[in-house]
Amino acid sequence: MSASPVRMDDLPLTRFHWRIAGLTFGAHLTDGYVLGVIGYAMIQLQPQMNLSPLQEGLIGGSALFGLFLGSLILGWISDHIGRQRIFTFSFLLITVASFLQFFVTSPEQLIFLRILIGFGLGGDYSVGHTLLAEFSPKRYRGMLLGAFSVVWTVGYVLASVAGHTWINSDPEAWRWLLASAAFPALAITLLRMGTPESPRWLMRQGRITEAHAIVRRFLGANVLPGDEISGVTTRHISTLFSARYWRRTAFNSLFFICLVVPWFVIYTWLPTISQTIGLEDALTASLILNSLLIVGALLGLVLTWSLSRRQFLIGSFLLLAVTLTVLAFTPSSNGTAILLLFVLFSTAISAASNLVGILPAESFPTDIRSLGVGFATSMSRLGAALGTGLLPIALVSWGMRHTLLVLVGVLLVGLLVSVLWAPETKNLSLVEAADLPAKPQGKVNEHSVGV
Repeated sequence: MSASPVRMDDLPLTRFHWRIAGLTFGAHLTDGYVLGVIGYAMIQLQPQMNLSPLQEGLIGGSALFGLFLGSLILGWISDHIGRQRIFTFSFLLITVASFLQFFVTSPEQLIFLRILIGFGLGGDYSVGHTLLAEFSPKRYRGMLLGAFSVVWTVGYVLASVAGHTWINSDPEAWRWLLASAAFPALAITLLRMGTPESPRWLMRQGRITEAHAIVRRFLGANVLPGDEISGVTTRHISTLFSARYWRRTAFNSLFFICLVVPWFVIYTWLPTISQTIGLEDALTASLILNSLLIVGALLGLVLTWSLSRRQFLIGSFLLLAVTLTVLAFTPSSNGTAILLLFVLFSTAISAASNLVGILPAESFPTDIRSLGVGFATSMSRLGAALGTGLLPIALVSWGMRHTLLVLVGVLLVGLLVSVLWAPETKNLSLVEAADLPAKPQGKVNEHSVGV
């Protein structure tokens, strides 16, 4: 007697789910490493290449600018040609560009290569989040998508460990630091070969037989694809700004921007900021603070499981804004208080960052999911690139206090848009989440708030 059919959304976690998660997590590990290591490499780059503040900013923000382009362009392409091809191409590009960093001889060459790396990472952000969301059972989707932040943070902390260990050991250590990202990128590229296409995407293309064949092969003979129906929404970027989707597009872009701008500004330049605010042994202080990000990311997984998405996001923005405000008015001579405030900020922002992997992937239907995730990611990276690039100039022109207060303003904008538009998608299928009403309807609960 054959087993009763079960839908993808209702499965327990299987070995295949962990395989897809591992391939996407590996990408985020590399991403965190690539973006984290540049702050340490800059310690040697600045005097060796006699960098101006503008050149420092361009190098620091170049990967983020590439992320902006890659998320937007490769996310859009993915909705047309499928997830799997971009899933492999993005890391092939990252591998080659990372390796070539070892041979750069000018700031312009390094900026170009890091834009290419960011371009590949941006495509992987939009496609990796989408592919994992489309394979994941709804009960575990938030945990798996939220775990991106944990793994990303591990990569970022590994960059800190490598930078802290190597940067003073050899005048050319910055080359090894930057090029070392090619090794995990190559491993991920090879492991991704043979990854199946998303059944949900195939269903939307009317390729029903292929979708069922993939599900039977990788998830079980009695498993059925999700509730997707064939027929495709217009995949033009203008669809994101239609009457149906503009609020969720605006919300996901703005909350994402307002979380990652303070994150990237502070942590890209953490060694420099530590010196500016007078912490003794700035490299050790920044390593400790980066390590705390893992604690925060793990805490974020617990909060993602136990709280509603909306409660978690609003509470996080409020706590972060208060923490940076107090930090801005704490005298630089009070190193203990500054360190404790950075500990609180690091833990809170790392925990809240789990949501950037969850909410955008749950907000859009399958045929524009990569486009929507890619657009939100691209906007966040553009904001982060501008903020990171302008930080050296801001520190010189305004000082630390006013720079931190500007970041408080960014966090308050995030708080406002979250109060107005944050959806509640917990425990909903992807189809149900994408079909949430355009405006909040009635009482807020975990099944009935939309954007």
